[in-house]
Amino acid sequence: MKRNMRYAILGVIIVAVVVVVIVWRARQVAQPEEVTRSAVVERGTMLVAVSASGSIEPQARVNLAFEMPGRAVEVAVEVGDVVETGDVLARLDTAQLALQVQQAQAALAAAEAQLAQVKAGARPEEIAAAEANLRAVEAQVSGAAANRDQLESGASDAQIAAAEADLASAVIQQRSAKEAHDTTMKCYEMPDGSEKCPLLGKPEEQARYNLDVANKTLTAAQARLDELLAGADPDQLRASQANVWAAAAQRDAVQAQLDLLLAGATEGQIAAAEAQVAQAQVALELAELALEKATLRAPFDGVVAVVNVTTGEMAPTGLPAITLLDISRFRITVGVDEMDVGLLAPGQTAQVTLDAFPDIIIDGTVERAAPAATIQGGVVYYDVVIELAPTDAPIRADMTANVTIVVEELTDVLVIPTWVVRVDRSTGQTYVNRQVGAVSGAAAQIERVDVELGVRHEGVALVLDGLSEGDVVVWVQESTIFDFGE
Repeated sequence: MKRNMRYAILGVIIVAVVVVVIVWRARQVAQPEEVTRSAVVERGTMLVAVSASGSIEPQARVNLAFEMPGRAVEVAVEVGDVVETGDVLARLDTAQLALQVQQAQAALAAAEAQLAQVKAGARPEEIAAAEANLRAVEAQVSGAAANRDQLESGASDAQIAAAEADLASAVIQQRSAKEAHDTTMKCYEMPDGSEKCPLLGKPEEQARYNLDVANKTLTAAQARLDELLAGADPDQLRASQANVWAAAAQRDAVQAQLDLLLAGATEGQIAAAEAQVAQAQVALELAELALEKATLRAPFDGVVAVVNVTTGEMAPTGLPAITLLDISRFRITVGVDEMDVGLLAPGQTAQVTLDAFPDIIIDGTVERAAPAATIQGGVVYYDVVIELAPTDAPIRADMTANVTIVVEELTDVLVIPTWVVRVDRSTGQTYVNRQVGAVSGAAAQIERVDVELGVRHEGVALVLDGLSEGDVVVWVQESTIFDFGE
């Protein structure tokens, strides 16, 4: 009996618990947690805009570097200096480069003089010298031919008679020198102070010299007569013929040179001389360019941002020596998603805020959008350039900027704040909680309403379907949704 009683009590308790749970669940469906915020669906004006972030860029930024190694002899600027186009910023030692320019100038002058001479032709004095040289060579040819002919025909009677006369004269001279030599030597051997042969100076040396000369003259005269009587041998004949040929070849060469002088320069010679001038001109221009590049000059009006070169030290080769900025205007390059870039066009207005000055709004204009996309991390975006309007704000290059590009202004449309919008985690459907039933003091009820939304901008969303003007939408805490965003 007691056991049955216990079962009956346990059953009553279980039924009571089930009833409590059912009632609690019903209350949870019918009455969510307390409403903390609410808004009324209303008609108004809404801006359609595209937002992006980037950094401030100057109108122009240039890194200036020396194209050759060298020691800096002048650094004329510091960071923050304002410069004008053409101002000298830094300069390397140019002594060697200046010498190379002078050498190139001299080479060009020589090439130009050579071209002028080629075009002008031979001078009269050059032709006269060539003609005189030709006559001299022709005389050599005639002499060589005469000598060859003489060797071939043998000595004439007159030549033999002359050679015999020379030999007889040499014999007489040799005898006289011999007698004088013998007499002198006898005097030299007598005691000093002899009255018949006084010794003055050194007569013995002179006697020996005179006798030696007479002996050599006699030998030469005898050899000449023997040669004439014997006639020329084959080697002499061949040598004489070779002399004739060599003289004739030289004459032909001199004649050809004279002909060239008289004919003037050919087209090929003029072209070659002109090519030499052109080559020298290029060498000069290269030398002048190298000299010019040893000096860094400002390519535009601007402000010096970086200086990496010091007077007296070697100029850097891996870094720019000087960085120059043109801050007359500023712009921003932002990456716009491919879904939004089609909404943009040149001339559209933009509003720019800076992280450094969040309370300042700067006007801007869309200048251009890149024709090709940039893909980074699988995301496709296009670079869009925003030109900033002149402003008194203390803008500096590379500041972080936030850009809002106004695409369109929608009027008389239903709008709601984005904080009331929720997204169902399981279906992805956007919806809101709408307040209903708050009439004559009755408790308000909350119902879920699926909505279709359009664009968002600055915390406001466009309502396309699901709500009507005057509807009250609220924010409640739920566990199966996540916020749409502010």
